[in-house]
Amino acid sequence: MTKLHIVQDTPPLLDLAAGIAMARTAIRDAAEDGADLIVFPETWLGGYPSWVFGMAGWDSAEARSWFGRLVEASLVLDSPQGAVLCEAARDAGITVVMGVNERARASSATIFNSLVTIGPDGRILNVHRKLLPTHTERIVWAPGDGAGLRAVATPAGRIGGLVCWEHWHPLARQALHADDEQIHVAVWPDMPSSHQLACRSYAFEGRCFVVSAGTYLPVERVPEALRQAFITGLGGQDGLQGGSGVVGPDGEYLVGPVFGGETVVATIDLADTIRFKHDLDVVGHYDRRDVFQLTVNRRREIGGDP
Repeated sequence: MTKLHIVQDTPPLLDLAAGIAMARTAIRDAAEDGADLIVFPETWLGGYPSWVFGMAGWDSAEARSWFGRLVEASLVLDSPQGAVLCEAARDAGITVVMGVNERARASSATIFNSLVTIGPDGRILNVHRKLLPTHTERIVWAPGDGAGLRAVATPAGRIGGLVCWEHWHPLARQALHADDEQIHVAVWPDMPSSHQLACRSYAFEGRCFVVSAGTYLPVERVPEALRQAFITGLGGQDGLQGGSGVVGPDGEYLVGPVFGGETVVATIDLADTIRFKHDLDVVGHYDRRDVFQLTVNRRREIGGDP
């Protein structure tokens, strides 16, 4: 059996040091509760920049200012801050999957919407960069590559992940299914019905567990100077309300969706990922490789391997 935690603590927006400190505490607490895996939502570290949807005008001094703040709050993996996260995972002996704003280099202004997997020995096992930021997200995030489009073996199971609307990339899904994913991490800023549908469909299609992590960020926790732009970017929503949960290989929720700031806890049986493939295995007996072929370019385009 595998026990997991999904973090719904409010992320410290645009504050890298505070985010790392909070993450260390959450990692320690999850391990003390006997968890094998802890998952943080999309760009939890640094925060989700919803304001970009309302700041798409050309030559905007305000947009440039907030972009600068976001870059400063973004994580360089090969840095002292990155080492702190790895040490936290190693000290706790737990697998960590975290959504981060990733800075390509300390001197670079290029950032990615990334999903970082750290093993219980403190090694970075995988870095998946969102393939294509959605709509005006492209103003702040560069498009990713296929280097992290894979599942990795951990003591908690074979883990892969996608970020938000990547779940509507059919070939991205198939690439992870073909890597014998047992636990799929799906990270989001929010969890409307369409996102819940994507999680349930993914689990049923891949016959895997989907650990779906949504952000809990009440609007009053957003810096006042940014608050109105944040609300506008969310289409008038009063912040981000969480909605995390765990879906089984039959496409049904085991836990959740849970809205609010409560940590989501679940225990899963990885053997179910085999049992449910009795009638549907999209990369096995339900595959037609004589008809369809899939090639994935897993070369890292910017920066080296983690």
